Amino acid sequence: MSPPLLKVGAVLSTMAMISNWMSQTLPSLVGLNTTRITTSDTLTQISPKEGWQVYSSAQDPDGRCICTVVAPEQNLCSRDAKSRQLRQLLEKVQNMSQSIEVLNLRTQRDFQYVLKMETQMKGLKAKFRQIEDDRKTLMTKHFQELKEKMDELLPLIPVLEQYKTDAKLITQFKEEIRNLSTVLTGIQEEIGAYDYDELHQRVLSLETRLRDCMKKLTCGKLMKITGPITVKISGTRFGAWMTDPLASEKNNRVWYMDSYTNNKIVREYKSLADFVSGAESRTYNLPFKWAGTNHVVYNGSLYFNKYQSNIIIKYSFDTGRVLAQRSLEYAGFHNVYPYTWGGFSDIDLMADEIGLWAVYATNQNAGNIVISQLNQDTLEVLKSWSTGYPKRSAGESFMICGTLYVTNSHLTGAKVYYSYSTKTSTYEYTDIPFHNQYFHISMLDYNARDRALYAWNNGHQVLFNVTLFHVIKTEDDT
Repeated sequence: MSPPLLKVGAVLSTMAMISNWMSQTLPSLVGLNTTRITTSDTLTQISPKEGWQVYSSAQDPDGRCICTVVAPEQNLCSRDAKSRQLRQLLEKVQNMSQSIEVLNLRTQRDFQYVLKMETQMKGLKAKFRQIEDDRKTLMTKHFQELKEKMDELLPLIPVLEQYKTDAKLITQFKEEIRNLSTVLTGIQEEIGAYDYDELHQRVLSLETRLRDCMKKLTCGKLMKITGPITVKISGTRFGAWMTDPLASEKNNRVWYMDSYTNNKIVREYKSLADFVSGAESRTYNLPFKWAGTNHVVYNGSLYFNKYQSNIIIKYSFDTGRVLAQRSLEYAGFHNVYPYTWGGFSDIDLMADEIGLWAVYATNQNAGNIVISQLNQDTLEVLKSWSTGYPKRSAGESFMICGTLYVTNSHLTGAKVYYSYSTKTSTYEYTDIPFHNQYFHISMLDYNARDRALYAWNNGHQVLFNVTLFHVIKTEDDT
């Protein structure tokens, strides 16, 4: 009896492993397992594989909407990706189906052996009952030997019953996979009805038309701010992150400067996707500590306020050297005239479609905001405008097309409350709300290439889309 017992044990062991594999692997392959990835309803993070190009909205004089898009990068069509995933899933299911066919053949073969064993054991049990009834006619010794063998076989009966249950389970799995394969094939046929090459060409055509449309737009007036799009969560509550508005379309480097003081380290990432995933490409150790969070990268150089001074520094990323430095005359510094949140945010450097700017306050202007246009090479002040808006009452500010936009707070409920046009030297009070999702903004800057606002919102790096009122250029315009 030993060889049959060993064989049955091996079969049952194999069945246990197969059953366990099926119960754990099959659901995960087809997405039916109970494990779920929890996500916050208020957090929309950009996946590292889904870099985004953010374009502004625009309105013409008749109020019609023009050039509105928040589009994924090229070659990242989500439906194409889903189609590939579906094909891969279908292949896995088909491979699994073939494996189960092989397993089923083995099972049927072993099952016949088990049934035969079960019949023999039940017959043996009946004989023992008969022997017990007439044991007086047999020798006591022989009867005891047979009884011991029977005792060894009795525990196998419930195990064999379990084996039959497992065999039924494999049959059920086989049927479920057959049904799943049919469903997936149907979905694939339905999706396959779309010509993805044609769709991809339409996306590329749309992007080309969008870029052509954007080139026809002259400078516009801010009408609306939407978002935010949460790109990443990192760093302290205060910091700055940016891209270069004068960089080429293929150059998407991101720079990251954590904290508002006591730091000289600038981190560089080759793309937004690398920034999201944390794949740092280079680190720069500046010769001076910076003050505040209001730095700007412009035409390959970093412009920042030197700590405990009103000196502006121009630092080249290519050479790793300071190219220029200049004192911003009369500008308050070191929390004399900061934004409402403090953080040595006295001098705010920014760039727009027109050029490089510095926003600050002076005693001569009674602590109200002064706007100065700077020469990007020498940092010389080209022209200045004195406003009547107190710098300490401003939450943050940014320039779009030569107009300064000022928020009334850095906290919840903030809105763009005031604007000053350097073109006309006039101001107006506005009411443009935006969603301060994480309650504390310490950096808010406009990027003319992306036509979007970059913000550092309480340790969250976010993007806001903007809607501008544009005057549309025509071919007749000179």
